[in-house]
Amino acid sequence: MRKEGFTPAQMDTYMNKESGIYGVSGLSSDFRDLEEAAQDGHERAALALDVYAYRVRRYIGAYVVALNGVDAVVLTAGLAENSVLMRRRIITGLECLGMHLDPLRNEALGEEAEISTAHSPVKIFVIPTNEELVIARETVESLGPETVHG
Repeated sequence: MRKEGFTPAQMDTYMNKESGIYGVSGLSSDFRDLEEAAQDGHERAALALDVYAYRVRRYIGAYVVALNGVDAVVLTAGLAENSVLMRRRIITGLECLGMHLDPLRNEALGEEAEISTAHSPVKIFVIPTNEELVIARETVESLGPETVHG
């Protein structure tokens, strides 16, 4: 902040709005925009997608090692639920850990699905999230039964 003369608000904007995926792509932090741009030949958008997929693969690999193997991997949240391309980018390279993506099963969108091949030693699932429901349940739990039931 001192070097650039940023105020705390400017630093917050820089770190949370202008860095990360947006900073790499120079285009957007919305993965839908990046996938479209990458398909149209935008090299920095493709690089941002590759960087993101690499980081997710790295975390999966680290957890597989830390847990001494896994039976399944679950991909969830908006990006994993709705992007066939990102799921493929993430799983490609994890075959050495027993994860084999079925291209046809991977076409599933917005529904619970197994997307691994029938013979994949590690099963791969897509499970949609319902963040609003989780927030509502946690809110009710934190309020306690006497507050909720009046």
